[in-house]
Amino acid sequence: MQVQGLLLLLLALILLAATAEAGKNKKEKAKKDGSECEDWRWGPCVPNSKDCGLGYREGTCKDESKKLKCKIPCNWKKKFGADCKYKFESWGGCSAQTGVKTRSGILKKALYNAQCEEIVYVTKPCSSKIKSKSKGQSPPLLS
Repeated sequence: MQVQGLLLLLLALILLAATAEAGKNKKEKAKKDGSECEDWRWGPCVPNSKDCGLGYREGTCKDESKKLKCKIPCNWKKKFGADCKYKFESWGGCSAQTGVKTRSGILKKALYNAQCEEIVYVTKPCSSKIKSKSKGQSPPLLS
């Protein structure tokens, strides 16, 4: 009976040692792939060609440097850049004087320590089309 207890204790110790060694290997691998530096400074996403699409951003920390893949959506032509994320309110009414409508956005998140404005304003031309309020109704059939 004591021999069985001793064998179970020995088996538990072996399993515990194996688990600890596996965890240690994962930590060493993470340090090897990652960096000890915590104060990374990232530049803007620079597209490989033209002004949108796949590209890269460079980062520096002390004497280290890295390049990360990034992407600028091709429909993203905003002056405040793709690294600044804003929460926008609804579009305002159309101004008869200027022919544009305006809305504002409040900074929600700045990616990669980007320099972003706290509040931005965007405008777009007013639509010349008059939208009908009767969605989902089909026109009457002629016989």
